[in-house]
Amino acid sequence: MISKFRRTLTALAIPALLVVTGGLGMAPAQAQNLFEPMIHVNDQAITRYELQQRARMMTLFRAPGDPAKLAREQLIEESIKLDAARANGVVIDDETINGGMAEFASRANMEAEQFVRALEGAGVSESSFRAFVRAGVTWRELTRARFANRVSVSEDDIERATLALTGGSSVRVLLSEIILPVPNPAEAESVQALAGSIAQSEGEAAFAAQARRHSASASAGRGGRMDWVELSALPQGLRQVILGLAPGDVSDPLPIEGAVALFLLRDIEETSVATPEYSAIEYAAFYIPGGRSEQALAQAARVRAEVDVCDDLYGVAQGQPPEVLERGSRAPDEIPADIAVQLAQLDPGEVSTNLTRANGQTLVFLMLCGRSPKLDGEQPSVDDLSNFIRSRRLESFANSYLEQLRAEARISEK
Repeated sequence: MISKFRRTLTALAIPALLVVTGGLGMAPAQAQNLFEPMIHVNDQAITRYELQQRARMMTLFRAPGDPAKLAREQLIEESIKLDAARANGVVIDDETINGGMAEFASRANMEAEQFVRALEGAGVSESSFRAFVRAGVTWRELTRARFANRVSVSEDDIERATLALTGGSSVRVLLSEIILPVPNPAEAESVQALAGSIAQSEGEAAFAAQARRHSASASAGRGGRMDWVELSALPQGLRQVILGLAPGDVSDPLPIEGAVALFLLRDIEETSVATPEYSAIEYAAFYIPGGRSEQALAQAARVRAEVDVCDDLYGVAQGQPPEVLERGSRAPDEIPADIAVQLAQLDPGEVSTNLTRANGQTLVFLMLCGRSPKLDGEQPSVDDLSNFIRSRRLESFANSYLEQLRAEARISEK
């Protein structure tokens, strides 16, 4: 289960590549024995070069956890997958791999060639990226061929998925949060390492202690504790992460704008009262210099006393640079995760001053303007829901198969 959400978070972090590549220098290469086999998996060797390349790629993607450890785990797993594919006669042509590379790059709103150039500029070769994509595409084709005929979706399955994804029932969650600022790209690795350590916290008390010590959120003094949040008000990606937790569990680190977030699920509650899905959420962010200083918080209090609705902020911002006020209407999945969590706790006209930007130097005066309910015609289609369920069940078969293959594999390391 955890590995599934790590893949989700990695996908969410891909756009950060454009930021990180500018400040991440190459580690000194080990010229001697660069292609020395470091791990053997069955009859396949994993070299020092492959381990270095994958660790660098995971750093660029801001994948949660230790990049070196993650590189080792991934490359061993991929060797096992490719061995199984060869044994079953599954061969992937170059055109399919190129398509996979293009699809992966599109998650960062880039063309494949542009994405490859960005990787190469940070020291990751095209062949290393191609090998990464090839393993994923090959495993997908193998598991589809092996398990697709075992997966079926009933009308009851569709009905349950419709209720869960469209607000047919109400689910709300009680969360605690930790927000770790990333002051600059050079500190990204150390922050990720800290986040990975915190993600191993067991129990609310341990998480709360870490929040008080490290979190930049206004909730830090409360051990990161937040109020109840309607699950339907959160972006879909964050919803899936939260739903994958049991009470007391901590999420994997989630990259957000200028920071890394972690969430602990304290409680979850479901009722039969339906809550609406929203097609768009309108909000305004007024930026106040000074972070969480007394002066900035005092200014935020004065602004709060002057405004009742979002339109009032135009008067407050009059005469100031246009960038001090940001207002817009976005689909829930387009809203940054930390902002989405705050908005989920507000009614129209209410305000949060829990967030900062610019490494804590700017206070965010966040006001919810309104929410636009999703119309019936915008609900997921039966085909969409069926495909969603099929992919989850196919993934379950694939994970069980991989566990079996790993148990049978011969793995030796230097």
